Amino acid sequence: MSGHSKWHTTKRHKAVIDARRGKVFSVLSKEITLAAKAGGGVPESNARLRTVLDKARAANMPTDNIKRAIQKGTGELPGAVYEEFAYEGYAPGGVGLVVEVTTDNKNRAAGEVRHTFNDNGGNMAQAGAVTHGFQRKGQILIAAAAIGEDALMELALAAGAEDVINNGDHYEVLCPVADYYALAKALEDKGIKPESSELAYVPNLLVPVTDAAVAKQLLELIDALEALDDVKAVHGNHEIDPKLLG
Repeated sequence: MSGHSKWHTTKRHKAVIDARRGKVFSVLSKEITLAAKAGGGVPESNARLRTVLDKARAANMPTDNIKRAIQKGTGELPGAVYEEFAYEGYAPGGVGLVVEVTTDNKNRAAGEVRHTFNDNGGNMAQAGAVTHGFQRKGQILIAAAAIGEDALMELALAAGAEDVINNGDHYEVLCPVADYYALAKALEDKGIKPESSELAYVPNLLVPVTDAAVAKQLLELIDALEALDDVKAVHGNHEIDPKLLG
């Protein structure tokens, strides 16, 4: 979704996310395990792990949980073998959704995602049907009050960003996947805490949502998908009229 739409939906979902603290810890634990498995358990030499640990601390994830997740990734502790997948589908209003999943059971995850689409007015799509309209990028949303535009532009472009978009109350910083972790660290080093920071599927074209009933159905589907244990993130190509978000 666009930075503007994503900003409002990020704000909206904060209360929902806080209510699902256990789910947040589960998602972060899987990310930490995968990062440690891929690059080792030392944050200083593993940019992906360092970035995930920043998110874990921001979410007040217990230190013991973090330690166990790292040890599962390095093999010091036994644990499930996780895989990462992206499922695609259509929501009410013709909105395309990309659902990122981290799971130890692909069949279970696919079944749950499919049922959730079907139960909430959407339907699954074949691989490539939706993702062809997205680009994989680093996407960071920062409150305008956190830093001036010129200072952010200078810092972000020097760290690999390809675009800094001023959306009034916030900035949207986009970068190639390869530069995401360096950019995240550059912001961290300056004490800038983003509202949202992730490797995202950024849409090429947006689907405007101006009908209240469609917006309600769409957000209910996204909420239901995000509630699934195996779902890491949901990305969409929708642009919801902010007045419909309350």
